[in-house]
Amino acid sequence: MAGRDRLRCHQPALHDLGCDGECQQSVARSGAGGGQLRSPAAATLPLHHAAGGPAGRDHGIAADVHSGAQRVSGQPAAGRRPKRDAAGPDLQFHPLDHHAGPGRDLGRVHRLRRSRDRAARPPGRSGYLPEIEMTLRPQLARYKDKTMTSVSFYEYSKLNAEEKAALLRRSETDISGFIEKVAPILEAVRTEGDKALARFGRELDKADVTEANLKVTAAEFDAAFKLVDASVLESVQFGIDNIRKFHEEQKPEAMWLKEIRPGAFAGDRFTPIQSVALYVPRGKGSFPSVTMMTSVPAVVAGVPNLAIVTPPAPDGSVDAATLVAARLAGVETVYKAGGAQAVAAVAYGTETVKPALKIVGPGSPWVVAAKRSLSGVIDTGLPAGPSEVMILADDTVHGGLAALDLLIEAEHGPDSSAYLVTHSRRVAEEALAALPEHWAKMTEQRVAFSKAVLTGKTGGIVLTSSIEESYAFVNAYAPEHLELLSEQPFIHLGHITEAAEILMGTHTPVSIANFSLGPNAVLPTSRWARTFGPLSVTDFVKRSSIGYVTAPAYPEFARHSHNLAIYEGFSSHALAVSPVRDRYLKKGA
Repeated sequence: MAGRDRLRCHQPALHDLGCDGECQQSVARSGAGGGQLRSPAAATLPLHHAAGGPAGRDHGIAADVHSGAQRVSGQPAAGRRPKRDAAGPDLQFHPLDHHAGPGRDLGRVHRLRRSRDRAARPPGRSGYLPEIEMTLRPQLARYKDKTMTSVSFYEYSKLNAEEKAALLRRSETDISGFIEKVAPILEAVRTEGDKALARFGRELDKADVTEANLKVTAAEFDAAFKLVDASVLESVQFGIDNIRKFHEEQKPEAMWLKEIRPGAFAGDRFTPIQSVALYVPRGKGSFPSVTMMTSVPAVVAGVPNLAIVTPPAPDGSVDAATLVAARLAGVETVYKAGGAQAVAAVAYGTETVKPALKIVGPGSPWVVAAKRSLSGVIDTGLPAGPSEVMILADDTVHGGLAALDLLIEAEHGPDSSAYLVTHSRRVAEEALAALPEHWAKMTEQRVAFSKAVLTGKTGGIVLTSSIEESYAFVNAYAPEHLELLSEQPFIHLGHITEAAEILMGTHTPVSIANFSLGPNAVLPTSRWARTFGPLSVTDFVKRSSIGYVTAPAYPEFARHSHNLAIYEGFSSHALAVSPVRDRYLKKGA
């Protein structure tokens, strides 16, 4: 190619924009060894002269990102030292000072002028090289076709108080609309029972269910074991074994007593709740892992009456792996009902469904709304709504790993929440660059879900100004799942006070915790980690206080109790520990 050069494209963003490794634009040679790529677009990219090689090789331009109403261009990876030619300009994208508005082109080049750099010399002075311009409009169109839209990006220190508060909101923050919508469903199930439950199964779940087949039969359980692949069966059993070991260790002793004063004893006694319903969602997939996480601790706790409610498939069946997990965990009652109608069924009871004293398990905003509406009828347990994850990554890890783990909970559904929080610009850029590669390996549905989250208002990347600012944001957010993605996670652990689950290091992704590690993966969402913990054996038992005062210890306790009863004006309290009691005790003796 006489008089022309090919510009080698190493930037991840340009590769994703459709350059396929080499940008085909011609470089008109200049006398200084540099050149310009002419195009109508305003976006520009730097090119060092031939001795230094293309700037793209030295500047890792990250993927296009989105911040509120802004579209922010990529920027060079902080971890790389650009190989500037002594006479070449130091040029790079700056995502904060130079950005395009909605629908406009990528940001222009930002020249970092440093007095000590010869590269900072203005035109006409020795060593100045012209900038190189290239159009990104066609490539951007191809990139947007590939990634649908841009990842939400926030620089935390530059947000005002209102913008910071907005980051804390989840998709279910305001469910008032759902409260209104579930009201007639709840009332219909209360008054019509099975008839309404089956009707809603057909109308809302689009499933072939009738009043006669609302309960899973023993034959359906047996058939499920033949439908599940042996490898899946093995993994379910592996997970159940670990979950059982953890919760058996967690189980409180049946009773304890401590001698508070000589002859006076006090303690606690734990007994299982008599009936609990376990909600297992299915709307966006099948979740035998939820069956494992809810069933095992309930069985370990000794709950005598357990039942699972889960939405049926279109053919009226229940997911086979869910039935396998239920039986292996020790639950033999499963009802084909989901959504608000399932919550109503276990709260009120129907001809088929036995009422329960409590319901646990995650669910959609419809389920959350139904639980909230029926909280005076049934104990609704910890508030577990749509999935959420926060990846706190420091500069000891690669951003691609952070992006990989960020997608774990983001793929649950468009109502999930997922943030990567880091004070390392390099990690943020590497994460942005890696996302398209990860998406290319995911199923279409999960790509759509995770993109909806990461490009929306409940997900994305938060770049902080320091690790301390990262800690502050994490604690304010109080996430359901938190990964401390670091080669030295224990350095960070002491700074985290508000998180339902904290997974440490580079070998403990949420996937392992969700399926097989042992601690419960049913966790409080929507900042409820500030007051609630993970589902546990203690959620399936009730605690009674035990007290026993012997005759020798009685007089001292009676005297102090009598004094306080008189002060608070309770004459009967005082009378019960007065000489009147002594006369009855003497008569009994």
